[in-house]
Amino acid sequence: MPNPKVVFFDVGNTLLFPDRSRILAPLHARKIDPTIDQWHAVERRTKSEFDAAMSHGKSDHGFWHIFYTYLLAELQLHDDDVRDQLVSATRLSANWGEIRPGTREALLRLAQHYGIAVISNADGKITALLQKNKIADCFEAITDSGLVGCEKPHPAIFQSALQSMKASPENSLYVGDVYSVDYEGSTKAGMRAVLFDVCGAYRDSGKPRVESLEELEEKIENLL
Repeated sequence: MPNPKVVFFDVGNTLLFPDRSRILAPLHARKIDPTIDQWHAVERRTKSEFDAAMSHGKSDHGFWHIFYTYLLAELQLHDDDVRDQLVSATRLSANWGEIRPGTREALLRLAQHYGIAVISNADGKITALLQKNKIADCFEAITDSGLVGCEKPHPAIFQSALQSMKASPENSLYVGDVYSVDYEGSTKAGMRAVLFDVCGAYRDSGKPRVESLEELEEKIENLL
């Protein structure tokens, strides 16, 4: 009997998005409020630089350090203390509370046809965050790097998640937003992958990508 097809999801920038009203409080206190277009432009630039560094086996700084360095430069605010406050706030899972309308409904539709689960680089509290946003019960398993002890793109976290679902990598799909972490990490573990690319960072990459869960539903049979 063949193994069931399983879809694994990242959380940040895939199912849940930054609560910018909370994370950007240090900027709002200075009457500075970057637009979503500015945010996405900086995200595209950051992913390009971060992926390039990761492809050479190194990254001098974490993703969000790079992101906020560029964002503050765009805003003409050069303050390392503010940057560090923004990075710290973004790394708290509790500050990822923006959920797109229809997310739960799309996940439940997918769950009618596939096993669905989560693999997330987080702080050990991703289950509570998913519960708060009323989507935790959509998943059969939740793998949190803060509990597993290793982060994507390390193959061990993907292997742990596959074991939790009794799934084979060749019949599994991973959906995440960063090429060097999510796409390369999962494909090196033997899985198929698709980029969840809301900001359009990978529009010209030639890699499989979607911009919404609804688009994923339309394309998923061609990805598995």
